[in-house]
Parts: sequence; structure tokens; C-alpha cells
Amino acid sequence: MSEILTEPSEHILRSAFRSKSFAIGFALTILFVAAALISFLWTPYDVTVMSIADKLQTPSATHFFGTDHFGRDIFSMIMVGARTSIAVAIIAVGIGVVLGVPLGLAAASRHGGLLDEVIMRGNDLIFAFPALLIAILITAVFGPGAVNAIIAIGIFNIPVFARLARGAALTLWTRDFILAARVSGKGVTRISAEHILPNIMNLLIVQGTIQFSLGILADAGLSYVGLGAQPPTPSWGRMLAEAQTMISLAPHIALFPGFAILLTVLGLNLMGDGLRDLFDPKIRRGRG
Repeated sequence: MSEILTEPSEHILRSAFRSKSFAIGFALTILFVAAALISFLWTPYDVTVMSIADKLQTPSATHFFGTDHFGRDIFSMIMVGARTSIAVAIIAVGIGVVLGVPLGLAAASRHGGLLDEVIMRGNDLIFAFPALLIAILITAVFGPGAVNAIIAIGIFNIPVFARLARGAALTLWTRDFILAARVSGKGVTRISAEHILPNIMNLLIVQGTIQFSLGILADAGLSYVGLGAQPPTPSWGRMLAEAQTMISLAPHIALFPGFAILLTVLGLNLMGDGLRDLFDPKIRRGRG
């Protein structure tokens, strides 16, 4: 029988929220997820409408975060930019999980064999090309855009999850309950799905949280150099790029999108730390 964590979900949630890191990170993450969801239904101003007469206004009751050099409301743009960044990160991490985890499990089940060697050398090849370089190669062929940014970040996530899944699975293939499953006649694919995967799920969740934050950073970086979401869709990275020439005149147009990136990534990293502590038996025993 596999050694899956069997504590009730209510107890796990209570333990998670006792962690200050998780609680703060969860609150920050929910704040930006809520802003992204609300932006589908409502924003204070239309982010596609320019009003030159209102350009470079400082924060006020009318415009909470002020306006940019085109007179667009920065608060509204950050709300819409949140859904762009979150969507890119979620899909990119999803690509990494869906493709990387099965590859890692397959490599672990054939440890030392040809399949293991091919998969791991392929991972090394992808690691040799950062997400930005992959994005440049993709956009050189297909043009810039959010979809191509998702593909670039997703490709870079594949070896991350493949390596994690392989390393964690290798430690389990020598365990007694895996040996019992093999003796009972189960094949490697069924063992990987029924016994290995559930036991490494906690590691995948923690890594997914970390990669989610890195995905938001990568999306901001790609947008900053013009390879991410294209106008008129707002993106935090492009807002920073457009603000850099006016930062001495109107610093608020750079500060607010910068803080949005900072707080979102910080929140996700704090959540990841909290989840890591929750799933680490040594830390949990120490707290108990």
C-alpha cells in the first residue's frame, strides 16, 4: 500500500493557515486573483480608451493609481494585466506538468536504460536555452504575442517537472510497497500512476507554486522586451517598459505595475514556502 498523506483536508488547511508565510502569501495571491476575475466584469475605466487631457495624473480619488502618458487609468490596467499574467503563468505551468511529469515518471521507471538517457539528455538540451531565448526563436517565426510567450515558458517548464518527478520517483522505486505492487503483477505504468504519482504530488504542488511565480516574472520580462501580450491588451511588463522614459517625470506609472509584480511573486513564493513546510515531515514533527 502506498504511503499517501491521509490526514483530513480540514486539518491540513488549519495547519497551513497556522503558517504565517502561507497565510500572508495566500492573502496576497487571492488579492490579485480577485482583481483579475473582477476585471472580466468591471474596471473603473476602459483600458483601451485614451484621454490625453488626463495624462500623467498623480494618484487621487478619481484615479487611484493615477494615469499614464496616454491618460489611461493605471489601476484598471493593473487589474486587466493581472488576468493576462495569471493566465500565461497557469497555462505555461500546466504545459510543464502535463508533459514533464509523465516524462519524469517514465524515465524513473526505466532508470539507467535508453529511455531514461534520451529523456534526460533532451531535458539538458532544453535547459541550455532560457525562456527568453526560446521566445525569441518562436517569435522570429510566428511573431510576438501572449500565445507564443505561453509556449516559450511552457517549454522551459517541461524539464523542471521532468527532473523533479524523476528524482522523487527514483527514491520510491526501491520501497517495499512498490516491490509488493510489482510482485502482484502490476506493470510499471500502472505502478507509476497508482503509487508513485500520489506520493510525489506534494512535491509537484510546491514546485508548481514556485514555477507559477517564475512564470509571472517570465511573462513580465517577455512583455518588457515586446515579446509578450501585444497592445491594446495591458501587461505589467509592457507598462514598465512604457514608463521607463518618464520615470523621473511621473514615477507612479512605473511604481504601481512594479509593485504588482513584486507582491504577486512574493505572495506565491510565501505560499510555496508554507506548503513546503506543511509537507515536510521533519518540520511538521518539530512544530508538533
